[in-house]
Amino acid sequence: MASNRINRINEEIQKELSSLLRTVKDPRVQGTMISITRVETTPDLRYTKVYVSFLQSDKAEEALKGLKSAGGYLRRQLGSNLKLRYAPEIVWALDDSITYGAKMLALINSLEVKHDDEESDQG
Repeated sequence: MASNRINRINEEIQKELSSLLRTVKDPRVQGTMISITRVETTPDLRYTKVYVSFLQSDKAEEALKGLKSAGGYLRRQLGSNLKLRYAPEIVWALDDSITYGAKMLALINSLEVKHDDEESDQG
């Protein structure tokens, strides 16, 4: 039962942070497209690890610094909007799974495909 509650809280935190990111005034955060891919909260609701992915991978490091800088503001807003007893401390983590997936797809698409009909024609 507790894990179900944590999953619901994770979803709510993800939704709320996604909307709050638009209100951050830091130019490092405003200048890039940020996607929150996953949220993991500890059972005591003291910490939440937020995995983010960036559209422009060259701006990822600076944007992550901007997010860490805006962490206090986002934590305060999150606590008041979600009505939690404790606003969890936000730990930001870079999620490069989308970039990795795109790289793998490009590698797969670059392979030469040999169809079954070509094999039967040669045989």
